[in-house]
Amino acid sequence: MKKPLLPFVAVIALLPLAACNSQPKAETVDTRAPDPMASALANAPAVELPPAIKATVSFRCQPGNALVFVDFFQGDKLVNFRDTKNAMPKQLKAEAAGQPFTNADGIKVTGTPKSVTVEQPGKGTLTCKA
Repeated sequence: MKKPLLPFVAVIALLPLAACNSQPKAETVDTRAPDPMASALANAPAVELPPAIKATVSFRCQPGNALVFVDFFQGDKLVNFRDTKNAMPKQLKAEAAGQPFTNADGIKVTGTPKSVTVEQPGKGTLTCKA
């Protein structure tokens, strides 16, 4: 029985061609449009993250046995203040650490996570302890 040599010869002939141009192409195909803000984002300044919460404290205040809720943030320049548990927090800022926290509504909070003094327009001054 005679075996055909044609497939064997074809494989031997194509073997040297398989090694040709083994370098990958430098061209990258991308179907997306170029980002128009790429240079602006590359040159943008670093983003500063907001501070983390250091303590969330509920205070009992005098006079009147009232409750207030304060979230103290790292850096001691920012607090969130609520005069009722489910109220939307009001953000109060201090110029520097250790100074009173204030906002545009006239609310002023002075103190630490252990005790605070709260001044609210029309409500007077409260002395509060954790």
